Amino acid sequence: MATVLLLVIYIAFIGLGIPDSLFGTAWPAIYAEFHLPVSWANFVTLIISGCTICTSLMSARLINRFGTAKITAVSTSMTAAALLGFSCSGGMLWLCLFAVPLGIGAGAIDSALNNYVALHYKAVHMNFLHCFYGIGVSLSPYLMSLALSAGGGWRGGYRTMFWIQLGIAALTVCTLPLWKKAGHAGVSGEEGSPQTRSVLAMLKMPRMRAACLIFIGSCAIEYTCGSWGSTFLVRAGGLEADAAARIITFYYAGMALGRFLSGLLAGKLTSWQLVRAGQWVTLAAIALLLGSLALSPAVSGAALFLIGLGNGPVFPNMIHLTPQHFGRELSQSAMGVEMASSYAGIMLAPLVFGLLAQYVTAALFPVYLGALYAVMTAGVLLMKKRR
Repeated sequence: MATVLLLVIYIAFIGLGIPDSLFGTAWPAIYAEFHLPVSWANFVTLIISGCTICTSLMSARLINRFGTAKITAVSTSMTAAALLGFSCSGGMLWLCLFAVPLGIGAGAIDSALNNYVALHYKAVHMNFLHCFYGIGVSLSPYLMSLALSAGGGWRGGYRTMFWIQLGIAALTVCTLPLWKKAGHAGVSGEEGSPQTRSVLAMLKMPRMRAACLIFIGSCAIEYTCGSWGSTFLVRAGGLEADAAARIITFYYAGMALGRFLSGLLAGKLTSWQLVRAGQWVTLAAIALLLGSLALSPAVSGAALFLIGLGNGPVFPNMIHLTPQHFGRELSQSAMGVEMASSYAGIMLAPLVFGLLAQYVTAALFPVYLGALYAVMTAGVLLMKKRR
C-alpha cells in the first residue's frame, strides 16, 4: 500500500505543477487580448504567491489538525476550480479573483506532501516526486502552445488543463483510505510528536535563514524563467507567442530531466553534492543565455533547457535535507518557513523583472537571473558554515 500511495502522491504533484507554468506561457496572448500593459501579470502572480505564503505559514497547524490526506484532496480540488475560472475570465479583475484559490491550494499541498515524503521516503523518492512536478509544468506550456496554434486560444489551453486537474483531484479524493492502509499517518495527529513553532522563532536559527536564501534564489530563478521566459523570447527575440511557448517547454523538460537524473544519482551522491552540481550547470547555462539572442532561438532554447536541468535538483534535495537540518519534530514548522520563503522569491522576483521588462528592456533577463543565482549561492555558502 505504501508504494501505491507513493504513486498517488506523484500524480498529485503533477497537479501541483500544472498551474505553475500555465499563466506565464499564456500571458503574451492574454495581455494582447485584454490590451493590458505587460507588467500587469505581476498583479496575478502577486496574489497567487501571497496566498501561497499565508497558507505555507499556516501549514503546520492545518496539517496537524486535518492531516496530509485531506489537505491534499481539498487543495487539488481548489486548483482545478481555479483553472476553470481562469478559462472563463473576461478581464483582469476575474483573473485576480481566481488567483486566490489557486494560491491557497498550491501552498497547502506543497508544504504537506513535501514534508510527508521527506519524513517517510528516501532522497530518491523526493527527487522523483519533483520530477513528476516537472512533468506537470512541462505539460502545461506544451498543451497551451497547441491550443494557441490550433486557434483554441489561451482559454482553450486553460480548459484542457482544467480537465486534467479535475481527474487528479478525483483521484486524491477516491484514495483517501489509502493513507491509513499504507502504514503511515496521513491523518490528523500525524508524524509522532511534531512541535509547532512560530515563524520568528524559526528565523532566529542561523541555519534557517541560510536555507531561506537558497530557497528564495532557486525558486526565483525557476519562476522568473517560467513567468517571463516567453515574454523575453517575444519582446527581445522577436518570436511569435506560440513559438515562444514551444521553446519554454524545453525549459520545463530540462527541469523534469534534472530531477529525474538527480533521483537516479541519489544512491551514489549526497543531496549536497547534487545541489552543488546543479549550481555549476545553472551558472554555465545563464552565461550561455546571455549571448543567445545574438545567435539563434535554438541556442536560447538550449540555454533555458540547461537552466532547468541545473536548477531543478536544488529544491527537492534541499527539501529532503529539512528533517536532517532541523529534526523530525521541527520539520513541518521548518518546511512551512521554507515554503513561505520560496514563494516570497516566486512572488517578488517575477514582479521586479516585470517592471524591468516594461520600463527598461526584457533583454535584461539573463543578467537578472545571474543576480538571483548570487542570492542562492550566498545561502549555500552560509549553510555550509553551519553544518
